[in-house]
Amino acid sequence: MQDILHTALAAALPYPAYREMLTLLLAEGKTTGPNQSETYLSAAIQNQARMKRLDRKARFSEEMETALVGLTRNYLMLAITEGWCGDAAQTVPLFNHMAEASNKLELKLVLRDEHPELIDQFLTDGARSIPKIIFLDAESLEVVADWGPRPAPAQEMAMAYKALPAEEKDYDAYNVALHTWYARDKMATTQREVVEILRGLGHAYRFMANAR
Repeated sequence: MQDILHTALAAALPYPAYREMLTLLLAEGKTTGPNQSETYLSAAIQNQARMKRLDRKARFSEEMETALVGLTRNYLMLAITEGWCGDAAQTVPLFNHMAEASNKLELKLVLRDEHPELIDQFLTDGARSIPKIIFLDAESLEVVADWGPRPAPAQEMAMAYKALPAEEKDYDAYNVALHTWYARDKMATTQREVVEILRGLGHAYRFMANAR
């Protein structure tokens, strides 16, 4: 696992470089990954607009602000993502805002399809679902937590869609419903879930210290 992480981190990009890469690819009519279909490219274009909008907003809940201030150790957040992934576009900007707000957090990003060995360590119901945010202790690079691929209500929507018979699946309708939910939620659910992780990090290290 450590070898896989070291390989991924060597290729990882900071958020501004990741956003620049997506912009340059779109200027060439491309997105990340091997699938360059019209569907994926259209999704990437929409995601560019979503991220541009969310990049301007850093509206933390009081619980998030408290959790960020309460961090006592340094952590690296390694995001596994792709430019065509709508869930990533809706959530990864939040982790960038967190890293900008706290000197205890750093965000790096890698592409899923360039690091299959990494995503295979963090499968969701056997699938390579993204985004996945891996929280690493900055000193030891020990995996201490992970989040993703979606906040719980969005994941329920995705699983319900996946369970439908093929003849009943309407991807366009599902996609509209999913992103409507994200727009109405305004990152509130994602923040609540991540706050629980941040609180847990402190508890975990206090427990380890007391056990020594």
